[in-house]
Amino acid sequence: MTDPAGDVRSRAEAHLRALVGRDDASLREDQWSAISALAVERRRALVVQKTGWGKSAVYFVATLLLREAGLGPTVIVSPLLALMRNQIAAAQRAGIRAVTINSTNPEDWVSIEEAIHAGEVDVLLVSPERLNNPKFRDAVLPRLAAECGLLVIDEAHCISDWGHDFRPDYRRIRTLLGDLPEGIPVLATTATANERVTSDVAEQMGSGVLVLRGSLDRESLRLGVVSLKTPEQRLAWLSDHLAEQPGSGIVYCLTVAATEEIADYLRSRGHDVAAYSGRTEAAERADLEEALAAGKVKALVATSALGMGFDATLGFVVNMGAPSSPVSYYQQVGRAGRGTSEASVVLLPGVEDRDIWAYFASLAFPREEQVRQTLSVLSEAGRALSTQALETYVDLSRSRLEQMLKVLDVDGAARRVGGGWEATGVPWEYDAERYARVAEARRREQDAMLAYISTDQCRMRFLREQLDDPGAVDCGRCDNCGGFAVTSAVSEGAVEEASARLARPGVVVEPKKMWPTGLDRLGIALKGKIKQGPLEGRAVARLTDLGYGQALRDLFREPAQDGPVPVPLVKAVVEVLGDWQPRVSGIVYVESATRPTLTHDFAEGLSRYLRVPVLGSWAIVDPDVGPGQGAANSAQRVAAIGRRFSLHADVPPAADVLLIDDRVATGWTVTLAARALLDAGAATVHPLVLATTT
Repeated sequence: MTDPAGDVRSRAEAHLRALVGRDDASLREDQWSAISALAVERRRALVVQKTGWGKSAVYFVATLLLREAGLGPTVIVSPLLALMRNQIAAAQRAGIRAVTINSTNPEDWVSIEEAIHAGEVDVLLVSPERLNNPKFRDAVLPRLAAECGLLVIDEAHCISDWGHDFRPDYRRIRTLLGDLPEGIPVLATTATANERVTSDVAEQMGSGVLVLRGSLDRESLRLGVVSLKTPEQRLAWLSDHLAEQPGSGIVYCLTVAATEEIADYLRSRGHDVAAYSGRTEAAERADLEEALAAGKVKALVATSALGMGFDATLGFVVNMGAPSSPVSYYQQVGRAGRGTSEASVVLLPGVEDRDIWAYFASLAFPREEQVRQTLSVLSEAGRALSTQALETYVDLSRSRLEQMLKVLDVDGAARRVGGGWEATGVPWEYDAERYARVAEARRREQDAMLAYISTDQCRMRFLREQLDDPGAVDCGRCDNCGGFAVTSAVSEGAVEEASARLARPGVVVEPKKMWPTGLDRLGIALKGKIKQGPLEGRAVARLTDLGYGQALRDLFREPAQDGPVPVPLVKAVVEVLGDWQPRVSGIVYVESATRPTLTHDFAEGLSRYLRVPVLGSWAIVDPDVGPGQGAANSAQRVAAIGRRFSLHADVPPAADVLLIDDRVATGWTVTLAARALLDAGAATVHPLVLATTT
């Protein structure tokens, strides 16, 4: 008598061998359990397994078995393009016909949809953002849900509010799950879910979900922490020890600015590295990922944009600055040690880390009054409004406004349609308690990250316990267990060069090119190109920079402490002017309500140094308009600045004006001040600020 299950398993293992290109490959028991649940029992499964365990093998093998049985294509919801590129390449090795619909290939969407409906596609990978595209949601998704043979939700922790990388677009998947015909199997996978997130995701998937949760130990990783006092020492450590790291790898940074600054420094020290972030063009990203995977560069200096789904054999990960949670850190270090017996993982925490965490925490879900205002504007409009149009009514940045609207969409209070967004009229409750619980959970995660840095216990065990791994034991491989000796030594020459690099002040402040859209709705007759604005300006540094960034963060720390410009920053300003050498015949300064002495002292000191007069100020005339009012979006900010300030200065004809401010955030204050100065007869306006926040 034949064994149907045994026959299916033998076919599954044949598919696995084709997928990985090895004749000796065999399925792990949990892999087979998941594949059997999907392809034989046609049920739903949640797989929580460490990076490199083989989660993609589960859904590719299940796809082949289901296609053999006559079912439709597999739909995989994937969060990052890097993941899609890796998975398509892996699928093709096993003869799987895989395609993707995402923001980079709109010209191919129609032909891809036709191929899907013709049965010529085995796997469709889509980004979660596609699920809420009106045309895709209304025209493509229902047909896809009816025809698909398997739905895969990759990086499924994104579904959960409690996940470290929660994304509103992923909540749309709950609706998709409800629309699937009876008997269509569903697989959710993640490597970074603690017990709370696992339970939350399983509950959203429905009843009877098979949960397969394995050990989260990464046997190849050797974890260590090097605590150095200054940014110069941390840069020097990288320069001295990068070449010693095995193979190629990733140097993770917390900000885009840091990736560029550190990559530039390392190249100057002879290291073959490149910067990679969300700002990197799509084509360049693909080239850099390929170069790293092929070992053509020593490292990519990257933000977390190089994260989920990047699949390569890497020998190391170094973090210049700590992520805000151990779960995020576990995910980042998981990029190393796949396909290699040993990989080194080093964390170089910085004193500025908590300031950066605080900044990102400030971008949490908006206040209730902002949400209510958005819904009110949509309701009163009686038609669809674009995000750009909504910006003129709601004091939120475009990205935060988009995130909020996506949540309102999933909650049923708003809906994305052709032309923008519309209110549905469905009552909506602001769940302040839930948002407070999530914020408190984030604070606990930050405390846990600080505890990881200082612990004298096993580091891998610490991370596994943060993920509620019941089998967590001492690894024997980390610096605390004694299995990894990571030096904190740095050479004097490297420190000197790093100090010289960080002590070099000066960041370009780019002038605005276009007025924000919708100003006419605020009664402001400005639109199109900015014809009267400042020239390219300078700042001493960004607030997030490693060098002068710390001095500037201390200066601008709240509550505000007023006083003259600190001497080290005075010297930095002088150096910036020496490199820049703008033509100056007079100075105008932007008044500050919180630090009036600082900006006045800044102007007077430069007047003495440059031997040119202070011509006056961009003066506060309406103190009822708050200092940062409207800063979240451009149209609101322009309107607020126009009410708050007026030019009080005696500007000689054809004057070359140095416009002084303490810091630049949106750039609209110096733009409007420069416009007023040019209207008053100035020939040129050169902005000079202590700090820029971008």
